[in-house]
Amino acid sequence: MSSNKSKGDLFSSKLGLILSVLGIAVGTGNIWRFPRIAAQNGGAEGAGAFLIAWISCLFLFSIPLIIAEYGIGRHGRKGVIGSFIKLVGRKFGWMGGFIGCVATAIMFYYSVVAGWSLFYLVESIGSNLPTSVDQAQVVWDGFQGSMWPSVFHALMMIMGGIVVVKGISSIERINKILIPSLLLVVVISLIRAVTLSGSMQGLEYLFTPDWSTLSQPSLWLEALTQNAWDTGAAWGLILTYGAYMRKQDDITISAFQTGIGNNIVSLLAAMTIFATVFGTLGSSMGNGEILEVMRTSGPASTGLTFMWMPQLFNQMAGGPVFAILFFLGLTFAAFSSLISMIELASRVFVDMGISRNKATVFICIAGFLFGMPSALSVDILANQDFVWGVGLLVSGAFMSFAIIRFGPERFRNEIVNNGEQKYTLGGWWQVIIKYVVPVEVISLLIWWIYLSITAYAPDTWYNPLSAFSVATIVVQWGIVMGLLYLYNGPITEKTIREPSS
Repeated sequence: MSSNKSKGDLFSSKLGLILSVLGIAVGTGNIWRFPRIAAQNGGAEGAGAFLIAWISCLFLFSIPLIIAEYGIGRHGRKGVIGSFIKLVGRKFGWMGGFIGCVATAIMFYYSVVAGWSLFYLVESIGSNLPTSVDQAQVVWDGFQGSMWPSVFHALMMIMGGIVVVKGISSIERINKILIPSLLLVVVISLIRAVTLSGSMQGLEYLFTPDWSTLSQPSLWLEALTQNAWDTGAAWGLILTYGAYMRKQDDITISAFQTGIGNNIVSLLAAMTIFATVFGTLGSSMGNGEILEVMRTSGPASTGLTFMWMPQLFNQMAGGPVFAILFFLGLTFAAFSSLISMIELASRVFVDMGISRNKATVFICIAGFLFGMPSALSVDILANQDFVWGVGLLVSGAFMSFAIIRFGPERFRNEIVNNGEQKYTLGGWWQVIIKYVVPVEVISLLIWWIYLSITAYAPDTWYNPLSAFSVATIVVQWGIVMGLLYLYNGPITEKTIREPSS
């Protein structure tokens, strides 16, 4: 396809673009993952130092990469592989392929978590809320021991496929409904949470810095990976939506709106959950015990969101209504992100000349089948979250490499500052993308491997069958990279030769 896309193939408005990209960014990472990570990285005084590191990573990692993704996508007008090829040449198509594979591997289990959200929404509408930990555990165990996780996983893939098969206009329309609705739910939930007695104690802990924790490299690793999770930076999802970006839409402003808007939602979600947990448990537990509840939240952080929140809502006046709102918001967040993952994978096949209908159906069937192990086992899901969550660091490195090879100054002057922009991107971006991002990625990966060998899994780090070992990451990444590198030629030829639709 030529770079001049027809009007119907582009977002119809700047609002549609931003809401759709916020649909990528605002997902379960904000509501399901962020509060737990903040609690785990809080010190004795509070979690404010983690927030400082997390916000720093927004400006020193995520937003610069989001600018790169928007630019690569709009310049290439294709999916991750096609746009990578156009920017840096045929030899590096496999790198775009790896970025796409990381996001698609996350999609396999993300759909399962989205299904959990939908189940708990239905459960909160149709059943009484659990009154104790034991009762909540019975609900969770009963759900996980049945075929319902697989059924709801299938439902989410089918609904996502229905939206994606109709193209970008359908994605834009659904996000114009989902994202404002989600924001409304988050704000209403926060207002209710802060009215609880003791809730201010939770907010005080969330925002109070324990400065000593800033010297811990593990905190920075968690902050960086969480921010990549939060914003969708380096997933290739924003790159894919960037292919549908209008020429007059300002890349730099859009990137800042995306990153900052997403982090605001994360903070609102964390405030809601910290206020709810402290406000509900404060009368019967000390701060240390409450934080333990938030930190030890089960495999793949299932406990806090799916076991504790329902029983906390049960203790509130009007709790059943807010339980419905909470899981409605979580389901909307998960679904909007899932749509973008299906679109990313489908677009790669559309670029190879396969019709959108066939590509989407294939991806949804593959997504269901490859997601089934995670639907059947929370431990497998936790392993996949571990392997491909860290894989986002490599995706970020590949994005940075592509810009460096093309030329950061040339990219900034020719692609981002295209003469129609309202804000001119300055030289600061070149410094971050050329030096800061690679240093962040390399140093954090080395530090993470060192910790894995010496602290996290000293006895099993070399065992690829161990769920959280270095070896399981090396083997899974190695298989994907090896196959992509081996078949780079045929994949590249197919992507370039066939016109996309």
